[in-house]
Amino acid sequence: MKKNIGPALALYPTPVVVAGAMADDKPTWTLVAHVGIIGHDRILVSLASAHYINQFIKKNNKLTVNIVDENILPEADYAGSVSGEKSDKSEVFEYELGESGAPVIRKAPLTMECSVVDVYNTPGFESFICTIDNTYVEEEYLNEAGKINYQTLKPVLFEFPAYEYLKTGEVIGKCLSFKKNPQE
Repeated sequence: MKKNIGPALALYPTPVVVAGAMADDKPTWTLVAHVGIIGHDRILVSLASAHYINQFIKKNNKLTVNIVDENILPEADYAGSVSGEKSDKSEVFEYELGESGAPVIRKAPLTMECSVVDVYNTPGFESFICTIDNTYVEEEYLNEAGKINYQTLKPVLFEFPAYEYLKTGEVIGKCLSFKKNPQE
């Protein structure tokens, strides 16, 4: 029998990313685990309203979503543990500017450079609705067809409410490959 535990947010784990934006002439970064897909051409990046980076995302309408793997997890964790208002985080990651002018973490295995098209506000949060302008991927994480291979990329996942990072697992099957009715 299932137990009702109330209105628990239970869609975890989610990928860990670092959002980047230009704070005038230098980048600022923050760790984010509230990201989502809202269509084939839009993503959502949800940040607490008090985050320092939000003002620059709104000012420039640009941000990057940098996938975190184990290689950059220590820096990513640090970026989420201090405020950009109190600490200059511009040198936490080596970066370059993407084609749209947003900061791309050089060591991130995959970065999406995005334009903000809308902001959805809820109590205490600003959710940035974004289009993806460019996606930069290390070639070692592409398959023969030029598509992203998550079996080699292995993004870090975040689990809430335990606040734990998880490794991605094994492939257990291809989507839509279990075509036989399990009741038969």
